[in-house]
Amino acid sequence: MTFSVSGRCPRSGEFGIAVASSSPAVAARCAHARAGVGVVATQNVTDPRLGPQGLGLLEQGLPTEAALARLRAEAPHIEYRQLALLGREGPPACFSGARALGVHAEVVGRDCVALGNLLANPGVPARMVAAFEAMPEASLGTRLIAAMRAAVAAGGEAGPVFSAGLLVVRDQPWPIADLRVDWVEQEPIEALAKLWTLWEPQQEAYVNRALNPGAAPAYGVPGEL
Repeated sequence: MTFSVSGRCPRSGEFGIAVASSSPAVAARCAHARAGVGVVATQNVTDPRLGPQGLGLLEQGLPTEAALARLRAEAPHIEYRQLALLGREGPPACFSGARALGVHAEVVGRDCVALGNLLANPGVPARMVAAFEAMPEASLGTRLIAAMRAAVAAGGEAGPVFSAGLLVVRDQPWPIADLRVDWVEQEPIEALAKLWTLWEPQQEAYVNRALNPGAAPAYGVPGEL
C-alpha cells in the first residue's frame, strides 16, 4: 500500500523522506527523520514506533545495518514490516518481512533508498533511485519529489494512492519542511509537488522567523508591526 524514498544531501546536511499510499495520512505514520541523525521509513502494516526507535539507534552511533539488525531482533511482528534506514555516513539499509504485501521491492542507491509494497511492478524502486541520483545539484526536497514522480511514471502502486508527504530536516530540531496531502481523490503526489513549489522559496524565511524574528522578512498581512 506504500512506496517511499529516503535521501540525504551531504552538501546541505539535510535528510528527508517522501512517501505515498492508498491509506490516509501516510506521512503521519511512516515518515521519520531527525536533524543530524538520519531517516527511518517504516511501512507495510506500519508500526510507527519503529521510526523513533531506529533514529535512536542511529543517534547512538550504530551503523545502519547494525541498527536494522537490532530492530529486526527486538521488534514484535517484524515479518509484517518494511523498513529503510539512512544515517549520516555509510550505505542505507532496508528490509522487507516475509509477510510484506503483494509485489514488494527495495533498492539502495548512493545517499538514498527506495522501497514499496503492493507495487504495480518490482522495478518501481529502481526508477525512484535513478531519478533521485539524476539531479545531484538540486535541493533534497526537489530530488525526493522527482523520485516520487518517477514512481508514478513507472506504475506506482497496483491500485490508486490517496495520500503523500514530504519531510525534510537540517540543522534545527524542527523540520524545515513537513508537507502533507492526507487525502485527495486524485494525484496526491502532484498535489504534494505543488505544495513543495509553494513552500521551497519561503522555507528559509520561516527558519529566520523562528531564530531572528526582528530581522526576518515581513509577512505582508494587515496589522503587521
